[in-house]
Amino acid sequence: MSAPASVFHDLAHYVAVPRLSGLTLSPDGSRLVTTVATLNRKGTGYASALWEIDPTGERQAHRLTRSTKGESGAAFAANGDLYFTSSRPDPDSDEDEPQAALWLIPARGGEARVVLSRPGGVASVRTAREADRVLVTAGLLPGAKDEKQHAALFKARKDGGVDAILHAGYPIRYWDHDLGPEQPHVFSVERGADTTATAPDVVPATGEGSGAEAEEEAGPPLPGTVDRAPELRLRLLTGGLPAPLHEPDPSVAPDGTFALLTVTVPMASLERRHVLVRLDLSTGEQTTLVDLGDADVEPGPVSPDGSRAAVVVTRMSTPTQAPAVELHLLDTATGRTERLAADWDRWADPVAWTPDGTGLLVLADSDGRRPVFRVDVASGAVTQLTQDDAAWSDLVVAPDGRTAYGVRSSYLYPPEVVRLDLGSGEVVRLQGPVERPLVPGRLEEVETTTADGTRVRGWLALPHDRPATEGGFPLLLWIHGGPLGSWNAWTWRWNPWLLVAQGYAVLLPDPALSTGYGQDFIQRGWGAWGEAPYTDLMAITDAVVARDDVDETRTAAMGGSFGGYMANWVAGHTDRFRAIVTHASLWALDGFGPTTDAAYYWQREMTPEMSEANSPHRHVEDIRTPMLVIHGDKDYRVPIGEGLRLWYELLSRSGLPAAEDGSTVHRFLYFPHENHWILSPQHAKVWYAVVGAFLAEHVLGEEPEALPQELGLVAPVD
Repeated sequence: MSAPASVFHDLAHYVAVPRLSGLTLSPDGSRLVTTVATLNRKGTGYASALWEIDPTGERQAHRLTRSTKGESGAAFAANGDLYFTSSRPDPDSDEDEPQAALWLIPARGGEARVVLSRPGGVASVRTAREADRVLVTAGLLPGAKDEKQHAALFKARKDGGVDAILHAGYPIRYWDHDLGPEQPHVFSVERGADTTATAPDVVPATGEGSGAEAEEEAGPPLPGTVDRAPELRLRLLTGGLPAPLHEPDPSVAPDGTFALLTVTVPMASLERRHVLVRLDLSTGEQTTLVDLGDADVEPGPVSPDGSRAAVVVTRMSTPTQAPAVELHLLDTATGRTERLAADWDRWADPVAWTPDGTGLLVLADSDGRRPVFRVDVASGAVTQLTQDDAAWSDLVVAPDGRTAYGVRSSYLYPPEVVRLDLGSGEVVRLQGPVERPLVPGRLEEVETTTADGTRVRGWLALPHDRPATEGGFPLLLWIHGGPLGSWNAWTWRWNPWLLVAQGYAVLLPDPALSTGYGQDFIQRGWGAWGEAPYTDLMAITDAVVARDDVDETRTAAMGGSFGGYMANWVAGHTDRFRAIVTHASLWALDGFGPTTDAAYYWQREMTPEMSEANSPHRHVEDIRTPMLVIHGDKDYRVPIGEGLRLWYELLSRSGLPAAEDGSTVHRFLYFPHENHWILSPQHAKVWYAVVGAFLAEHVLGEEPEALPQELGLVAPVD
């Protein structure tokens, strides 16, 4: 069998492409470490490994870890040791089902070893850049006062086969997983011999590898080898908070004396706000620094001298006002804040300070890209440092302040590690672990002006070759989710090149509500999802089908999440498309609002009037286009009930209902064990294959393609 023209021409090849993410830099600037996920032998999942990249670009990347369970969350300690989390088996343990533990690779080299394990595992690790301070986040059962009690309760649940959760608050689930009974906390990792005398709340971690069992054994101490690691203990830093933490992400001061943390404060009617708390990492004292009442506060990086921090303030939305994101400077001693770059109309994400403390490096969606910017902390002046058509993430700054490193991607290439000269803006691609796959087409930028005079733009991915027919390429309108987002970065889940490889032109537009075009552009669609976002999509589609190389008569629309909502809205408001694909979509807003995992957020906008005016289900009788409905049962953001109701009403009440014998042109692709995204590789292949077959039948007018054998609908191939 001949090799496919590209990895995008064969789904088995596509899901096997290694995927890079994340980046961390050693304190001395000599080592970069990233994570690469590769397909497992069964083809049913991915295992991540840590790779080291040479910051100079002279040497090839080399692999640091290897296990079937994978590794993640790498963080360098001040002395150069590399911490990470992994569920790989501990060679010194006989535990049958290892939990995610804290591992360490010494700076001087050697094998990775477990330094901390506990029932329920360790979620993440954070370190201080200039001090011997390590924090971990982990779950603690609410009935436990210390690690010993937590271990006993954890064992009782496990031995009893009980997974029931008794809730006394809200929310109770998030995206794809249940919340509780363990509550996330932040702990300081302490060396037992040095801390027990002065910190009585320090308790030993339990489980294999912790050393706790040794305390209970009688007899004299035995001599050990010179590489024997000191016993580590956990000290709880976040007890007594007003509400459970949710995915805590502490920002640690470089000198390790304190950390900043977002804490949720409950409000009336299940509302909540996020306040900023300072944790003293020596005493455990908690001090609320910022509580704005009408805004959420999230910590960014702490300045090199610890006196200031960048924080993000998000003004809460109302039924008539979209949220607004502001960049602020915080005095870490007094809690006073001042807005920075107030005239800059972008949603800033601060990621690093310059070593001299004069500037902040921030990322922000901007005109279909996500560049790197420098914000002067004295004047608020904003300078764009990168000019490429790309989206940046995971930015880290070298100690000399002249260089930064980051992960960069665009719709032409997946994430890769690059070096940025902060003075000249020059970008150099480093020797990474993964080669760039060649995309089977070209990328163009398109734009139009709407009836109200607004500029709307997007990306258009097209095949290299000329159209096979005089009419041009068939067009697929692909609508992004969010809705507060932008088509600006590579995505493995919503990848246009698989459809381009089949001969389609794929339009990726940013309509009203998209980020990167200013606050007014978001406001145009706020509370009116069916108005400007819809007319923007139709306007830019009109502009693209007017091209000579695009066939206006062969078009389809598709989207996921909010993009699925828009696909449903499009289906009920125009017959211009030959097919609609709607994934994880909102159908009846009155039902979605109170059943989603974060109802308090969505109901700030979804008043009864807004839901009535903008709900796609009210236009079901006007749907006369074949639809492919896709939903995962473990989707808690857009619950499965949305997909079930859409499917029932599509077949029973639409303008294209099921026939009297029950047959229908519509299809429902259901994933019992997937969530909002279809993450497992075997199901991703099914997803793309079914979408491709549905479009080929209804857009291209071809005979239905053979569906994946794994669906059980076709005879097996001998």
